[in-house]
Amino acid sequence: MGNLIRTTILMAALTVLFVVVGGALGGEQGAVMAFVLAAGMNFFAYFFSDKMVLARYRARRVGPEDEPRLYRIVEQLAQQANLPMPKVYIIPDRTPNAFATGRNHRHAAVAATEGILELLGDDELAGVMAHELAHVKHYDILSGTVASTFAGAIALISRSAMYSGQNRQSGSNPLFALLTVVAAPLIAMIIRMSISRVREFAADEGGADISRKPLGLASALEKISAAARRRPLLRMNSAHAHMFIVNPLSGRGLSNLMASHPPMEERVRRLRAMATSEA
Repeated sequence: MGNLIRTTILMAALTVLFVVVGGALGGEQGAVMAFVLAAGMNFFAYFFSDKMVLARYRARRVGPEDEPRLYRIVEQLAQQANLPMPKVYIIPDRTPNAFATGRNHRHAAVAATEGILELLGDDELAGVMAHELAHVKHYDILSGTVASTFAGAIALISRSAMYSGQNRQSGSNPLFALLTVVAAPLIAMIIRMSISRVREFAADEGGADISRKPLGLASALEKISAAARRRPLLRMNSAHAHMFIVNPLSGRGLSNLMASHPPMEERVRRLRAMATSEA
């Protein structure tokens, strides 16, 4: 419940920021046009993200006869989560990682790399796939799309005002103009990344509930994080980093405010605390 409240508050803050910046820089018409353009781009990605992302990483769909261990684990977890069976994919990459995609419960897919299957035991793999199913169950792909739409619209309005020199408040308050043009897109991005981190915490918690193996997920996160620092994911697109259970760009100088994932130490600490409270 706490994660849901935090997400709601952050979404509300992003909406208020959009209204303030849109009114100050673009007026009602400019704000609406920027929002429509950003919404069009993001909702196109929302409806076709599964195909685009899976194709990007050359994922191949597998069934129970192709990858019985992974398929069996996902099937059992989907039943425990009361979700339809998602499509299951394997990514031909030795770096351990996984992600979920798809616009709703009935159009969901989970993907795991070859490396994660080699690295993790059954309890650890179950924790990882349960985390991904929690993203599906919580409609995190949708919430991420909404956050991206508002952040993108704010960036479009600010960029347009910067290049055109149009600003309704600039004549009377140049400091306000500077803040809205320069700071607003940065603040929007920080809020968007904060939403992503909150949803990761929620997926960890939800995954532990689904798999009933919080320690398995904690162990898996530590192993995947260590491997990600040693070996980068092939064909990695930074725009997709937030989708993976562990940020493939870990250790490359991302600040905490702009990071799409919470600190690994805090994720592991919370999962171990869950295990202790359930014991």
